[in-house]
Amino acid sequence: MKFSWIIPVTAVFLAAILLTGCTGNQAEPGKTELTVFAAASLTGALTDMAETYETSHPGIHVVLNFDGSQALRTQIEQGAYADVFLSANTKHLYALRDQGLMENSSIGLFAKNKLAVITPASNPGNMTTLADLARPGTRLVIGTKDVPVGDYARQILKKMGNDSTYGPSYTASVLANVISEETTVTGVVTKVQIGEADAGIVYESDITPENRDRFLVITIPDQYNVIAEYPAGIAGSSAHKDEAAGFLAYLKGEQGRAILAKYGFALP
Repeated sequence: MKFSWIIPVTAVFLAAILLTGCTGNQAEPGKTELTVFAAASLTGALTDMAETYETSHPGIHVVLNFDGSQALRTQIEQGAYADVFLSANTKHLYALRDQGLMENSSIGLFAKNKLAVITPASNPGNMTTLADLARPGTRLVIGTKDVPVGDYARQILKKMGNDSTYGPSYTASVLANVISEETTVTGVVTKVQIGEADAGIVYESDITPENRDRFLVITIPDQYNVIAEYPAGIAGSSAHKDEAAGFLAYLKGEQGRAILAKYGFALP
């Protein structure tokens, strides 16, 4: 596998990592290094896509930086180099656009997602319905309010609290059961998988054929669910705008869409 990952690290080492552009294997001489900042929920799909893209574009070396969309936005605002930004909501990418840090004409949606509740396969909290999220003693993990998956979760809980089926106290009761707020959806999935929580609110795409047997899934009805919209765009400081445009075309084209669908994303 030729592409590299930038792993989120402490602030002390972040500048050095971003200056080198990647960890692990470096681009071969003569290849253009394309740095893609992508929301953590895209890890599986983008890892697969980078590999297939490099195979069909031998002159390109893709460097992937996965983190929460809010963290990636902050990195770009603070001067981190990126060619492409793929966000799990419009808020953070549009904020960069409004600061003149994105190429406005390049911005467009490429994927959609919905949310679901997961429990460990052993279901230690005996969770069977969404009402159980409000039961005293339930251990719930969600994203922080700034990370898209956490913002979406709160929107869902607010909708449910406004419905007479659950009642006005539902939202506060559920939030009172939150034992941890994670900065990435990957963190939510991990806490549930290792049994540190009875339930977590994640994206449907986080439930994959590889991990499906590790979880029980409680579906969130469409009347309460939200549609998570994933926009992409070229960073204003990109030194490889033509190559970045080529990658976005691949992302939104037949092959890219097939990979996104494989990993459970809906298509716009």
